[in-house]
Amino acid sequence: MKKLFGAAIGGFALLLAGSVQAGDPKAVEEALKQALPKIKPDSIAPSPIAGLYEVTVGPKLFYVSEDGRYLIQGSLIDIQAREDLTEHKLSEARLNALKKVGTDNMVVFKPTLNRHVVYVFTDIDCGYCRKLHSEIDQYLKEGIEVRYLFFPRAGEGSDSYFKAVSVWCAKDRNEALTKAKRGETLERKECDNPVDEHLALGTAMGANGTPMIVTEKGDVLPGYVPATRLSKLLNQNDGKRNDAAGK
Repeated sequence: MKKLFGAAIGGFALLLAGSVQAGDPKAVEEALKQALPKIKPDSIAPSPIAGLYEVTVGPKLFYVSEDGRYLIQGSLIDIQAREDLTEHKLSEARLNALKKVGTDNMVVFKPTLNRHVVYVFTDIDCGYCRKLHSEIDQYLKEGIEVRYLFFPRAGEGSDSYFKAVSVWCAKDRNEALTKAKRGETLERKECDNPVDEHLALGTAMGANGTPMIVTEKGDVLPGYVPATRLSKLLNQNDGKRNDAAGK
């Protein structure tokens, strides 16, 4: 599915098969079914541009003409407002995709007083991932809840992948993750786990390195961000959203 989807929307525009009635969201859905039968859109809705529909699939978004013939991948910019409308929608799509995974399928470190939440795609053997986790108490002190998802960069079947599985299958996942991040050897374990789901989601979000932080607003922060700086960024984002809501 990932290869099919990537090939299908890899270019700027794609001619879709089929001739369907214009102006009907079902026409878009039908055209996508014919051209990409393995892909099921989460939503199809009119875009700000007449005759163009926005389609979300997991954490991805693209645009399809109302006759279902053309597909466009890229950012839709409101020049007058100087706003990236696509990024705003992508933020929502990322959060919806993360909600579908659910916190029960993440390793969560909770602060005493919760002010913010971040999702962190992590590789157990990544140096900056280990640095971030070595400072986990600082993030918790800032009131930041850290929800970990596994993203072993070497892929399925790698040493980092099996370390992630062993952490998940441990009796105490938080303790096991901390030990693994310190370089301690864990007992190899196997069980039903969400590692493949995490890896697929991170790939769909465009992760090409770790750690990759996704904020509670759905924004992506690539790389390590110190706790105090992250707290400031999250507080600033709250202020900007509140100001926007008051306009």
